Amino acid sequence: MSISFEVSTDKTFEKFDPKSSNVIATYKDYSPEEVFQIVANAKTASRAWKNLGFKGRKKVLTNWAKYLTQNVEELAKLLAQETGKPLSDAMLEVSLAISHLTWANKHAPEILSAQRRAPGLLMFNMKSYVQREPFGCIGVIGPWNYPVFTPMGSIVYALAAGNTVVFKPSEFTPGCGKWLADSFAKISPFEFIFTTVTGKPQTGIALTQSSVDKISFTGSTRTAKKVAAACAEKMIPVILECGGKDPVLVAEDADLKLAAEYTLWSAMANAGQSCIGAERVYVVNKVADKFIATISEMAKQLKVGEQYGPATMPSQLNVISEHINDAANKGAKFAVGGKDSVKAPFVEPVIMLDVPENSSAMTEETFGPTLAINRVENIAQAIELSNSGKYGLAAAVFSKRNGEKIAAQLICGMVSVNSVFSFAAIASVPFGGVKDSGSGRIHGPEGLLEFTFARTIVKTKFQIPLKFTTFKRTKFSDNFLIKLIKSARGRSLG
Repeated sequence: MSISFEVSTDKTFEKFDPKSSNVIATYKDYSPEEVFQIVANAKTASRAWKNLGFKGRKKVLTNWAKYLTQNVEELAKLLAQETGKPLSDAMLEVSLAISHLTWANKHAPEILSAQRRAPGLLMFNMKSYVQREPFGCIGVIGPWNYPVFTPMGSIVYALAAGNTVVFKPSEFTPGCGKWLADSFAKISPFEFIFTTVTGKPQTGIALTQSSVDKISFTGSTRTAKKVAAACAEKMIPVILECGGKDPVLVAEDADLKLAAEYTLWSAMANAGQSCIGAERVYVVNKVADKFIATISEMAKQLKVGEQYGPATMPSQLNVISEHINDAANKGAKFAVGGKDSVKAPFVEPVIMLDVPENSSAMTEETFGPTLAINRVENIAQAIELSNSGKYGLAAAVFSKRNGEKIAAQLICGMVSVNSVFSFAAIASVPFGGVKDSGSGRIHGPEGLLEFTFARTIVKTKFQIPLKFTTFKRTKFSDNFLIKLIKSARGRSLG
């Protein structure tokens, strides 16, 4: 295996503490030329990584899972420092990432092994099967809100499928990305299986312009469109996991205390910086007063800076303020907090009532600890309003009797019934959205399949007198084919 190296540049950038704004570390800012070379090296290494087979890769990934488990506290502390989130939340995030690693590692052989397919009556003398082939080198561009859990949903599935990975973490959480690659290097059988390139946005742009074989991106819809456009120029396939304006639907028969408790956590945890977090609630009018009173009282008890942290990305504070002000200017009422709740770097809990559906607080992703609650006449109206927006990522439904029936009518990729976020913790189910929330899936069998392409192989087992794919095809063959099709009368010949 021949791998090339280039002399690296000395360009760096600083990482600031989101709570104090003090510099906590300095990281390398990879140039486009360096990114191109690393991707080229990873593509070369991908052949050897693929040739290890499922058994060889499983051994390596098992060792990585053991290392991560043994050092979970170290990574969690770094994660908490970089994002400002509580250490408990960071521990949960790292633990879920390890869970996905172990699932992908265990199930890759059964999901990605070659599958026999029935050739059908017409081609009964053929053997047909489908192989799953890794793309080669996968570029992963990760977010800052869950800088370990989210990118690992691409990294570990891509590695288990037989690809090498080049990871560009957010410039707001570069340390987590570097730590992950450094930890893998400790157990790696050779270089460039998993590499992290830190840097500003230009580094991520370079990854989309490189010779990478597929990109998995997590971030805003606006940036996702730019990534998709750049990749389209080179016909590079993409997975796009974007934002959401996730609704919660509260039916008449909901357990209101449970609905309030879970909805509040979904909206406020991680300072509201969750793409699958609750941002708007549609509660049936009959139970609305009780639900609003319950969740408002719970929100008033939250301890900012203790139960959730600051805005990790300072510029997001402007977006949060704009959405709150727009809602207020259009007539929204406030049950908790208000226009003065943004107190950099923190945002105090905000619960808005009767928010006009055309306000940015209802149409655009806020990504802060705010929640809009609107009353509806019935659950049918709640479903209609939930589906009316441009996003389609996640939703939550609270109903004792009809939760699954309601969930089945929502145009989104994931729904929790009488819970929140639960689908993210279950490694066997896919994660992703529709509409402006993106395309493609990570996690589960679908996540493994995303990092491979299908190769169909058909082999003649034995020759028969009937030949269709030749200029010597006979009239007998034509008549036989016509009779066979007519005798099937529209039924399958497979």
